[in-house]
Order: sequence, then structure tokens, then C-alpha cells
Amino acid sequence: MRNGVAFGVMLVAGLGAPASAKWARATSDHFEIYAEMPPAALEKMATRLEQFDGAMRFLHHTDAGTGAKGANRVTLYVANDIAAVRKLSGNRNIAGFYLPRASGSVAFTPRIGDVGGMPQIVLFHEYAHHFLLGNYAAAYPAWFSEGYAEFVSTTAFERAFVQLGGAAQHRAYGLLSAKPLPAATLFATGQQLTVDQRDVMYARGWLLTHYLMFDPVRGKQLSQYLVALNAGTPSIAAATAAFGDLRALDKALDTYLRQPRIPGLRIPYDKLPVAPVVATMLSPGAEAMVELRMRSERGVDRATAAPIFARAAKIAAAYPDDALAQGWLAEMAYDAGYDDAAEAAADRAFAADPASRQAMLYKAQVLLRRAAIAKSTDAKTWSAARRWIVKANRQSPDDAEALSLYYDSFAMAGEKPSDAAIAGIGRALELVPQDPSLRFTVAAQAILDGRSDVAKRALRPLAFDPHQSADNPAARLIAILDSGVTGPAAMLALTKAQGETAAAAPPATGAPTGD
Repeated sequence: MRNGVAFGVMLVAGLGAPASAKWARATSDHFEIYAEMPPAALEKMATRLEQFDGAMRFLHHTDAGTGAKGANRVTLYVANDIAAVRKLSGNRNIAGFYLPRASGSVAFTPRIGDVGGMPQIVLFHEYAHHFLLGNYAAAYPAWFSEGYAEFVSTTAFERAFVQLGGAAQHRAYGLLSAKPLPAATLFATGQQLTVDQRDVMYARGWLLTHYLMFDPVRGKQLSQYLVALNAGTPSIAAATAAFGDLRALDKALDTYLRQPRIPGLRIPYDKLPVAPVVATMLSPGAEAMVELRMRSERGVDRATAAPIFARAAKIAAAYPDDALAQGWLAEMAYDAGYDDAAEAAADRAFAADPASRQAMLYKAQVLLRRAAIAKSTDAKTWSAARRWIVKANRQSPDDAEALSLYYDSFAMAGEKPSDAAIAGIGRALELVPQDPSLRFTVAAQAILDGRSDVAKRALRPLAFDPHQSADNPAARLIAILDSGVTGPAAMLALTKAQGETAAAAPPATGAPTGD
């Protein structure tokens, strides 16, 4: 179940969609984009986003990631306007948002140029979180997690180069007018920040990140600090050991801020990888359903899924041979609890496109849920469902959703997971390290296997999640494991932590328009 650069000026200048534009889809190595614009315009947008990804890879000297090309893409939906984005998110103060998950991370942004510079800043900010954890799956303190996202959010596309490290003018108040947060506060954990302090944390985090990025000596100190932090050293102790006197660091930051000009990084376009982009018009059936698809992808429960499915079923009836539309319908029916309709739609999608991963996985999920409801003990029944997952895995070996579903199928059957399933869930986390539920699942299996160190390593990025409280469930669970508790007692604590995380987690991450 699915639970400061003008966007229109710099990202894809002048590509606002005319009233007559139809929906198109662009796919590239790291993005899949749906927008109501001509394919040529969408191709330019996807190319710019790939250049943004490439600029970060150039900065860090990193390759394309942990999976095959196309693995762990972010699906980006371009809504009609900012009001539509806010309606989808349920938050009237944001200009875009992002949802990380094994089934496919998604982001939502308003149409180009709708609100000045914020759409690109927010989109780049959120993708930076996806990039950082996807390529360097470690725990990061809030100041660096948000500071790094702010650092790359101001990326600009000039005629001959991409510029990284531009001034965060949207953080001017937090940098110049508000009371600064001392480094000792930035590095401290376990304390709650006020709304105003969080705004300053974003600003001061940008400043500290910028300073460390362009000072080789300080950059090595950052690496030393992060290694110690991820080894379990308390943050203040790790920071003091790496950076020395934190009050001296504050003075260095103040001096850095008062410079007449700040450094930046210019990357010529010929230094960036050339990422192929394929842009095509959506099929008539998919175009008729895409706005319902956006609502479904945003996240639904049984109650909210039912009316979406009811509308989609009427539309999809006119397009029985449209594999994409029928695959979307299968998901909507499954989310609404209509398993017969979900299976029928999956069968139609598979008949139209035997390579449809979505059809295979929803066929599997229907069969698994039926077996679980019937409390089946027939091995053949469970094997028949798993065969569809195996088929999907062979189609896309780096599909984290298939690996995760295969592992979950054993719990649904009341069985101990196979070695292949355990290896698969570990691989799923490697492929989509951004998904919190995968981290808890891997941690649970590690606890069962008596590997507390693996469990803590999986949980540590969640413990430092800047969108969670300092005493979040993952942090408390690590403390329990540190105390020596293992086995059933630790599993009980983990189950409780999972429930609390599901209840308390924000529905999406998105930088507020004023942030």
C-alpha cells in the first residue's frame, strides 16, 4: 500500500506548458518524470536534472550508485500549480515534497515558474537527501543533512558550466539577522529546537557545510567526525576530537560568513556524464488516469483508496489493452482491498506487456494476501505466489520492491525466511537505503541472527533523521541494544519502535517555502 534559482529561468527556461499540452513521460538513469508538457521540453528538464545529479557525483568523485542504471529512480510528478502540490501533501506551507520507499521513491513539484525560485530549491534540496543516503548510507547529524541539501539546492546552470555552492539567499535571515546557533548546539544530540532555531540550523548548517567543502583541512576533519559518529562515538566527543575547540570553530565560521565573496565550484558540462533521456507521450489510457495515479502514489489507506479506484475503474474500462493504465489500476484496486479486480487488472496488464513488473508484483500480492487470509499451510499455494515475485526479480534483478516482497512473504506464511530471502532484504536496503521500513526490517533480522552491530548500523541513519525528534524510536532502540539487551526483549522493543515510527512519521519530507 502506498503510504534561490528560479525553476523556470534556470532549470528549463521558458518551458511552461501551453494549455493544449498533453501528458508526457521522460525516463533517464536517475529520474522518471511525468508532466503536462511536450516531450522535447520534458527531455530538457530531465537532462538538467541528470546534470544536477552528475554535478554532485563530480563533487564527490562517485560513480552511478549501487545498482544497475535505472535502479532506485526518483519518480517526479509535475503538478499543475503549487496549490495542487499543497493539496497532495496536506501541508499549505511547502513548495514540493519527497517520499522515500522501496517500491519507488516519488517527488512532487509544481509547474515550472509557479512560485519564483522555490520549486527548484526544494526539488534539489530533497533530491540531495536521496542522493546522499543513496550513495553514502551513513548517519548524518541534522546540521549536515540539511546543510548539505541547502548547499546543493542553489545549483545554477550557466552557459558553459554548472555552478555549485552559490549563496543561500533564501537563508539570509537565519544567517545575518537571527541569533546564531553555536557549534556546540549544532553538534549536540538529544535536545529539541524551537521553530526559529530550526530555521537557523538550516542556515548555519549551510554555512558550516560550505566552509568544510571548500577547506581541505576542515574537510578531512569532517570525514574524521563522521567516521567516529557512525562508530558510535557521541556527537560532541566526535566533533571535539575532529575539529578541536568548538568555540574556535564558531569564530572561524563567523569570519567565513563576513567574506566579501564566497568560493564556488564551476563544473564544465563536458566533465559531466551524458545521460540518455527518452521522452514520449503517455498512452491515452495512462493520460486519462495520471492525475488519479498521482493521488494514489501520494499515499492512501483503504478509505481514501476506494474512491480513487472507483473513478479509475471507469476510466480504465475503455483501455483494456493499455498495460500502464491496467498496472496502475491493479495497484489502486489492491490498495482499496478489491483483490479480484486487482488480479484481473494485473492479468490484463501482463497480457498487454509480459515484461510489466507492476503486473507481476500485484499478481503476487493478491495471491499472498489471499493465502494469508485463508491461513493456508499449503506450500504449493505460497510457491505459486512467490513464482510471480521471482519472475519480476528476473525481469529486474535490482528491483528492491520484489526483494522486499519476497522476504515479507515468509512472515505472511508464518515461516522462517530462507537464506535467499535474508540476503535479498539486505540487498534491497543497499539499493534503496532511503526507505525507513527497510531499515527496521533489516535491523529486526539482524537482531534475530544475534548481530546487534548490523542492527545498529541499519538504524543509525534513522536515529539521526533531522525530521524526527532526538528521542525517536530508532535512537531509543540503539540505546537498548547498547545496554546489552538482545533476543526477544530487543525484538519487542523493535516492534514497538516500528509502530511508533509509523504513527509519528511525517507523511512526506519537504522544505517549507520559507525555509
